[in-house]
Amino acid sequence: MTPNCDTPVYTATHFFGDHSMIRSLLAATAALALTVAAPVLADPLKFAVTDIEGLEALQQEFAAFETALEEISGEEIELFAVSSRTAAVEALNQGQVDLVLTGPAEYAVIKELTDAQIVTAWQRPNYYAQIVALSEGPVKTVQDLKGKTVTFGSVGSTSQHLGPAQVLSDFGLAYNTDYMPQIISRNVAVEALIRGDVAAVGMNEGHLASIREAFPEQSFTVIARGRDLPNDILVARADADAEAVAAVKAAFVENGETLMQAVLQGDDNQKYKGGFFLSEVKDGDYDYVRSMYQTIGVDTSSFVGN
Repeated sequence: MTPNCDTPVYTATHFFGDHSMIRSLLAATAALALTVAAPVLADPLKFAVTDIEGLEALQQEFAAFETALEEISGEEIELFAVSSRTAAVEALNQGQVDLVLTGPAEYAVIKELTDAQIVTAWQRPNYYAQIVALSEGPVKTVQDLKGKTVTFGSVGSTSQHLGPAQVLSDFGLAYNTDYMPQIISRNVAVEALIRGDVAAVGMNEGHLASIREAFPEQSFTVIARGRDLPNDILVARADADAEAVAAVKAAFVENGETLMQAVLQGDDNQKYKGGFFLSEVKDGDYDYVRSMYQTIGVDTSSFVGN
């Protein structure tokens, strides 16, 4: 049937305009479809270390580890520099960092201030505190330190301050009562020990080896040593992505040896040589550290020396 000439005939142009408009509409529809289909990429897990300042130093020590952990866990890892242990707490609480490697003394405070969750412990072989005196000096036993000056290293350090103070406490000497504690850098303290200005120095096993090498003409004696200290520990932000953190933890469980070899690429990380990762770690394992804080008369609501 032939249409009446008065009957309007509609085309696509009547509905959609000219061809350029149609092409624009189709392009927009396609772009929307691609946007909907594209996967949402997860943010990288940011990894910090409390005793390394500056990104360059962090990369020197942990770049190989970063790469290995990414390959094994399937998670993107990004090194994140913090200027101090206090800065690490702030970064955790503000959601700026996801994973933090720290020492046992720092962990006790970080746990209280952030409720960070344990991922894995990093064992340090021969990690214990000890009290060192001159072999030919007047101090032969811990009791000989009564009324005398004992020096400690970095304030708040597990193995240079809190640990040695706890060793003396375990042997019956009360901090700042039975002896006079002083915080002095290790080499300066040893020079004072040699001069007879102080009676003993608190340090760890690695430090004693360095001291014996630096002062070969002197003989030193350990008059007391403590139990092995709790390990360094990797924690995760309390509200970090649970699946991502689980993947990281699994990487340490299943490929710990590979990850340790990557860690040992860093010069300062040689303290972990011969060690391994521990996955079965409880917060209560660090109660011994909390007792150290009590020994020197402070609590774990803030870092010592802050």
